[in-house]
Amino acid sequence: MNRPHGKQRIKQKPKNAKNTFFRLMSYIRKYYLVHFILVIVFIFAAAYCSVQGTLFLRTFLDDYVVPFIGTGSFDESGLLKAILGVCVIYLLYALFAYAWNRLMVTVSNGILNKIRQEMFNHLQTLPLRYFDTNTHGELMSRFTNDTDTLRQLLSQTIPQFISSIVTIVSVALSMIMLSWQLFIITVVMLIVTVNISGRIATRSGKYFAQQQKELGKANGYIEEMIEGQKVVKVFCREEKCSQEFRELNNSLCDAATRAVGLSNIMGPVSNNLGHAVYAITAMLGCLFSIMGIGSMTLGSIASYLQFTKQFNQPINQIMQQFANVISALAGAERIFEVMDEESEVDKGKVTLVRCQKMDDGTLAECDEYTGHWAWKHPHDEGFELVELKGDVQFHDVDFGYVSDKQVLYGVNMYAHPGEKLAFVGATGAGKTTITNLINRFYDIQKGQITYDGIDIKLIKKADLRRSLGIVLQDTHLFTGTVADNIRYGKLDATMDEVVAAAKLANADYFIRHLPQGYDTVLTNDGASLSQGQRQLLAIARAAIANPPVLILDEATSSIDTHTEAIVQEGMDKLMEGRTVFCIAHRLSTVRNSDCIMVLDHGRIIERGSHDDLIAKPLKHLRPALGSSFAQE
Repeated sequence: MNRPHGKQRIKQKPKNAKNTFFRLMSYIRKYYLVHFILVIVFIFAAAYCSVQGTLFLRTFLDDYVVPFIGTGSFDESGLLKAILGVCVIYLLYALFAYAWNRLMVTVSNGILNKIRQEMFNHLQTLPLRYFDTNTHGELMSRFTNDTDTLRQLLSQTIPQFISSIVTIVSVALSMIMLSWQLFIITVVMLIVTVNISGRIATRSGKYFAQQQKELGKANGYIEEMIEGQKVVKVFCREEKCSQEFRELNNSLCDAATRAVGLSNIMGPVSNNLGHAVYAITAMLGCLFSIMGIGSMTLGSIASYLQFTKQFNQPINQIMQQFANVISALAGAERIFEVMDEESEVDKGKVTLVRCQKMDDGTLAECDEYTGHWAWKHPHDEGFELVELKGDVQFHDVDFGYVSDKQVLYGVNMYAHPGEKLAFVGATGAGKTTITNLINRFYDIQKGQITYDGIDIKLIKKADLRRSLGIVLQDTHLFTGTVADNIRYGKLDATMDEVVAAAKLANADYFIRHLPQGYDTVLTNDGASLSQGQRQLLAIARAAIANPPVLILDEATSSIDTHTEAIVQEGMDKLMEGRTVFCIAHRLSTVRNSDCIMVLDHGRIIERGSHDDLIAKPLKHLRPALGSSFAQE
């Protein structure tokens, strides 16, 4: 099939960090506003307790230590009360700190739960085109790596920022109260520290964004190689794959080394600068006390120096978290890119309803299943019930997956109810494309496709696809029991219906020989089954859905010749009374079709029964059918 392939471009840094941040914060406002307000209240309370605990050092030195040195005695009961008071303060600090951290964990995990759920739900609404142009590994990276960066941002970085800012403000006020002259000097020195740390953080942020980009590439490649491991081994491409991965892995390693290296440097640089500020502040504080500048006492100097550490520490934490903020916002933007993708457009108003035939031949809508279905076509004056028969027609259909590359050219065809229409032709001729258009996985650029006389663009996509059964060449089985995988075509099917569908597809025999029969649990896309067995289950899944229209895309391509003959008998029963579109490469697999369409480069070049086409000159059809036709 001619589909566009490629990887979605990953941005190296967020284009609009401000909008991304506020959009992320909207989840807090919408779901956890009360929790977040309590977090802020507890952070303020913890900061207040921390300041009061530090100020106790001044009280202890000035009211108890200094008098004891001078007189040799002190107020024991007053000291005991003061110590008990400060113990209570630090106990409250610990409780408040635990409370806001615990609440923030709840908030962060809750928001990530909402984001993952919204992103997954939105993926279900995206058109097939989106999945054709984005690798599975890259999409998985949005759910894993990018959400992990958000987890760190929400649970650690944001509350740490708030706590740091509150601490800086409260400590600054306390330092000004102790000595505004010394505070001015401290601020000047800290500005130099922040400037140096900020330059390092800016460079580190750029490499963290690059790290996320390289990580997405590596994950996409790993996912692709794991899925194609059999092909890799068949063509002995292990060494080449290892070399290509080595290049991707080295790029990831280089980006991570630069990012983490600069981030790790920032800590020691900030700490050493902080120690320098501490030492200079201690010397100047003693000098001010000796010179009588301000009202610096021994206790004031000790408390001020402790505040200097508390003032410098949150600044260092902010600088160290800056790179994480950039990385997390880049990840958040990548997540929001998926969530902002335009959902599959569905303007259809015609729905599929159960109905019953009245004695006069008219249709009446009903709630019970009668075996009859109808299209409920609304009009200005009411609605019309059109019996679902399976009459599908193409009228001058042109289509291309991308605007500059057309795939189908003026396709005209019809399949009356109960007819079996087959498509044969070389790979890339457009066979699967036609069936994708019937499902409305893609919309045509020109022409019209009608279903029971109704333009399929007027039919709701969910109702349209509910009326269709499809068996693909590449089967997919979900984690669960064999019965659950068959029941996927009809979730409320009874066990008797499951067994009947399996027998119809000739799958019952091998299922009963599985360890737990129909209760055998399948994992990893049914890896424990053969390709033929997996395809038989896919056929049974389509059979249990009991649709009026069937699409068989090389449905027996992975079944051996003997099994194919047996399955074909069951398939014939399944196809009785249904409109069937069958895709094949060989004419022998579609002998009993009412009409066979031969496609070549998006055009129908011949049509007719099997005998009609066999009678055609080989020279005329060989380019479209290939060597398989010559062996017919």
